[in-house]
Amino acid sequence: QVQLVESGGGLVQPGGSLRLSCAASGSIFCFDAMGWYRQAPGKQRDLVAGITSRGYTNYSDSVKGRFTISRDSDKNTVHLQMNSLKPEDTAVYYCNLHNPLYGVDFWGKGTLVTVSS
Repeated sequence: QVQLVESGGGLVQPGGSLRLSCAASGSIFCFDAMGWYRQAPGKQRDLVAGITSRGYTNYSDSVKGRFTISRDSDKNTVHLQMNSLKPEDTAVYYCNLHNPLYGVDFWGKGTLVTVSS
């Protein structure tokens, strides 16, 4: 089993910044990918950014150039630096760990990000 614990959410004004972190523990493999998804009220959960074990990253078009995903050298902690935040970034952000060998996904409980003046 894998446990994911997110931190760093909160209330921020438009144009501000927040940094989310996710610490993974348990049965983690070196080739696992990690990422961030978000879900706004009444909408589906969508990928925000992902990073592979080799450091390859991908972003949704809506956050490119504003958000940066990174992974610590131990590969068990992933961060999401969010700059130039907009009200439409308001959502619950979920940390995800994907095991490509078994096709299994693990999820954190989510952290709320609210962008409002």
